Amino acid sequence: MSDQASPPQAHREHVVLGMAAAMGAFFMFTVMNLFAKLLSENHSVIEIAFYRNLIASVPFLVAAFAFGRRDILVVRSKPVLVGVRAALGALSLIVTFAAFSLMPMADTTVLLFTSTLFVPVLGVIFLGESVGPYRWAAVAIGFIGVVIMAHPSGQVYALGIAVALCAALMHAILQIILRYLGRYERPETIACYFFIVGTFLCALPLPFIAVRPTLAEVPLLFGVGLSGAAAQWLLSVAFRNARAAIVSVFNYSGIVWATLFGWMIWQEWPLPAVMAGAAVVIASNLLMIWRESRLGRLSDNRIRAEL
Repeated sequence: MSDQASPPQAHREHVVLGMAAAMGAFFMFTVMNLFAKLLSENHSVIEIAFYRNLIASVPFLVAAFAFGRRDILVVRSKPVLVGVRAALGALSLIVTFAAFSLMPMADTTVLLFTSTLFVPVLGVIFLGESVGPYRWAAVAIGFIGVVIMAHPSGQVYALGIAVALCAALMHAILQIILRYLGRYERPETIACYFFIVGTFLCALPLPFIAVRPTLAEVPLLFGVGLSGAAAQWLLSVAFRNARAAIVSVFNYSGIVWATLFGWMIWQEWPLPAVMAGAAVVIASNLLMIWRESRLGRLSDNRIRAEL
């Protein structure tokens, strides 16, 4: 009898581990953005992105070689697209850090959620995907939330909103590329070249823009890299132990951490319009997740790419 009960119990334990890892992953992503925002007061976002990629690449490559993945640098069939994805990824990271430097953390975090809303449109254009009425409705609802957030009452961050939406669009473009590229290349190879190419590209302007970090800033530089690496590792643990639909919901815990950090460090509190818009954006995302899971199209690989 105990033998029959053990598999469901083991499954529940795996799901709980996956949920805990997902919560930890999105917490660490928020910590990474927090460190980037703190560093942006004295450093260029390009310089911050350089340290993020350089430092995060070390544990990634060490772990890959330690576990015998010495072929991680071998690109199977799409070397140009791997390079394009890596370059766009580096640019996306820079724009994301720029958005956090211009706006409160909670506002920026919510606007980045709109990347999910851009994906159906890009999927129709570039991949020929079919989009049903539920997904179009979710897209429309989400962008209504953005309009609510950007309503010209109270304190407005026009440039910050534009940069954050640009970052969200770039995230969506990367998701589309990953959907296609994932058919031909391994995820670890794509990630490896993202670190390598991103570090190289961000290093090019450093002789002209770099500022020597103070002793107090060194922990922040290591923090932005290690927290990013930890977030990626925890996310992989989450996907190994829980369904994609479960993991993706925890993405929205980031708004809680972003609001908390913003309040604790900068005394930032979202305006009522921002909170209302955030609720609409999150609701539209959850509608899309629900519909895709009902249709059985919410695969682990797909959501891993989108997150």
